[in-house]
Amino acid sequence: MEYYTINKFAKIIGVTPQTLRNWDRNGKLHPHHTSSNGYRYYSEDQLNAVTGIQLAPKKIIGYCRVSSPKQKDDLERQVENLRTYLYAQGQPFEIITDIGSGINYKKKGLQDLIRRIESNQAEKVVILYKDRLLRFGFELIETIAAIHGCKIEIVDTTQKSEPEELVEDLVQIITEFSCKLQGKRAHKAKRMIQELVGFDSDDKVKQDTAAPEQQAED
Repeated sequence: MEYYTINKFAKIIGVTPQTLRNWDRNGKLHPHHTSSNGYRYYSEDQLNAVTGIQLAPKKIIGYCRVSSPKQKDDLERQVENLRTYLYAQGQPFEIITDIGSGINYKKKGLQDLIRRIESNQAEKVVILYKDRLLRFGFELIETIAAIHGCKIEIVDTTQKSEPEELVEDLVQIITEFSCKLQGKRAHKAKRMIQELVGFDSDDKVKQDTAAPEQQAED
């Protein structure tokens, strides 16, 4: 069961933390428990009772990622393997797929996954390999998930050697910056072409305008 701090519980039900303190004192609503340092915590059952709404059950969410559209076959294999694993657990699940670099935090699928974790929709996130979630920053997402009562499960926990991880990280970084550099070059080339086309067009207009005058002089 999930527990909420007084600030979070107050925000969800639309009152102030001071209102909850008053309710505690006058017996209208006591916290589920109070920690040794005096912090009040409220339960999910209390939230349901106060709002009169039964929250949707949390889901198990699988996450699969590849770095580029050229790896769609690999993405399909990931999905199939993860689906087989999750079916064996006998619980409802859904799978989010993503295409993008392991050091790109703005991927659509990753953003969707984080939103679901933060809105308490995810009971557990399952990935085949640790680096499928993120190349850097896995621990950050893991901490965010833990705060919201969500676990991250890695199917293949085979540990790579430090040299292997270092090489893979360097390759990922070089690939990412190479793509950005190529993108900048492509943009620069496009601008140069546009300027060149504009220059040619202006010259042509000038030539066409000057032609009658030259013919008249002749």
